[in-house]
Amino acid sequence: MGVDLESISEATSGAIGSLLSTTILYPLDTCKTKYQAEARAHGQQKYRNLSDVLWEAISTHQLPSLYQGLGTKNLQSFISQFIYFYGYSYFKRTYLQWCGSKSIGTKANLVIAAAAGACTAIITQPLDTASSRMQTSDFGKSKGLWKTLTEGTWNDAFDGLGISLLLTSNPAIQYTVFDQLKQRLLKAKQTEGDKGSSPEALSAFSAFMVGALAKSIATILTYPAIRCKVMIQAADSNDDDTKKARPKSNKTLPGVIYAIWGKEGLVGFYKGLHAQILKTVLSSALLLMIKEKITATTWVLILAIRSYLHVESLVSLYLSTLL
Repeated sequence: MGVDLESISEATSGAIGSLLSTTILYPLDTCKTKYQAEARAHGQQKYRNLSDVLWEAISTHQLPSLYQGLGTKNLQSFISQFIYFYGYSYFKRTYLQWCGSKSIGTKANLVIAAAAGACTAIITQPLDTASSRMQTSDFGKSKGLWKTLTEGTWNDAFDGLGISLLLTSNPAIQYTVFDQLKQRLLKAKQTEGDKGSSPEALSAFSAFMVGALAKSIATILTYPAIRCKVMIQAADSNDDDTKKARPKSNKTLPGVIYAIWGKEGLVGFYKGLHAQILKTVLSSALLLMIKEKITATTWVLILAIRSYLHVESLVSLYLSTLL
């Protein structure tokens, strides 16, 4: 079975888009994660607004700490998006070949996206946990990747895996909505276009807006699970009062649910929703916009590399026959 170059092209462009969007929005991501990870204790909370996290970094002269864990996050984002886009593209193409259809329905799209997301979550969970611990560590006290992964048991590196698998519904909803809206927009452009020509990709603005809408819908539907996951993966604070307020037992899903319900009520499950939407919508919209614009270039480069390797193999074969 040959290498699926189209899937590799999709995966590469998606991974590059993820890398760029993650780097651009990382300070916002750090503020958002630290804000989400805090649970109100005894009616008090350190961060009342998302801006409080930024102000803490400024007032303590730890502004560079907003980038703590960036290397790990970029590694995790690149690997996870490559695996996800490759799996999503490969599973979709395989399904279409198997059923002999030219289009894929919404239900099948959701299943395929969820399967790709599950593979991604299992493989990259330790990096996801490590990046969350680095971001939620006290400013200036973040540890390196290896130390973060080895300071606990191997099971600790997979904290939140169950929720991560549950949250495969998030990108499944996101990319299904994106694909469906994209197809409708392209069909609309085809009917309005010259000589029945079919556009190959969305414009940058259209991809940005469709990506933002798709991610907003997915985020609102899955946010309670997102907040629970952040709290499970968050680093333990060095502050003794905080440790007493959030004991180790709360690092389980039932413990986190009980803590949020007991201290913040139902509204606590949506604490930081606006920050999550702001960050993830911008990130996903940038990712999909970049991916749409570089997919064609990536495809050309891959074909060029394949042609070069094919020519080299023919030359080597010819030289071997002469010798």
